[in-house]
Amino acid sequence: MRISELAEVTGTTVATLKFYLRRGLLQPGRTVTRTQAEYGAEHVDRVRLVRALSEVGGLDLAAVGRVLEAIEGPGLGRLDVMATAQHALSGGRECDGRDCESEGESEDLLRGDARTRDWIAARGWQVDLRDVALDRLAAAWSACEGAGLGLDEGRLDAYADAVERIATIDVASVPPDPAAAVRQVVLGTVLVEPVLAALRLLAQQHTAISQDTRSH
Repeated sequence: MRISELAEVTGTTVATLKFYLRRGLLQPGRTVTRTQAEYGAEHVDRVRLVRALSEVGGLDLAAVGRVLEAIEGPGLGRLDVMATAQHALSGGRECDGRDCESEGESEDLLRGDARTRDWIAARGWQVDLRDVALDRLAAAWSACEGAGLGLDEGRLDAYADAVERIATIDVASVPPDPAAAVRQVVLGTVLVEPVLAALRLLAQQHTAISQDTRSH
């Protein structure tokens, strides 16, 4: 198909497709003449993936490029692709312009506070201690305590037990194909999150009503 047909099939403008080509987000088509190229199903899939990453996942084009590089990386396993997609989506590690890999786990690069890292260690979770998710957990935990919600380590463990079961379902649903894995991780994180939030509210109602019924 020509680029105009690719635009029609993917619901994208020709100008956008040419921009993707210039940025290296879309692989070039097969040259037909000096000014024309042909595109196939793989280009349709790539355009849809780029749009999913940027429009649904909310990634900027630089992050989209990093994810695509991961997909095309030689010998990259499914878990590595998943990690790349997750880091791109969440902000991942931030090293303030320094080289994370060369610094190792230097204390000034570790995220979260000591209590959060100690809880992670006691929990036995294998996570990157430079991931900004640790900062978010530490801030949220502190805010809960400040509001008097009584979120101690024991209650956090109970939440973590439930979240691990969700994570097991998430990981099991990820297909082996790298591009499909990225799409599943990004879209699953963005679109399933409100599903989980709604289920939690409904489960709270169910549990409260059930307990109230049993008490009478």
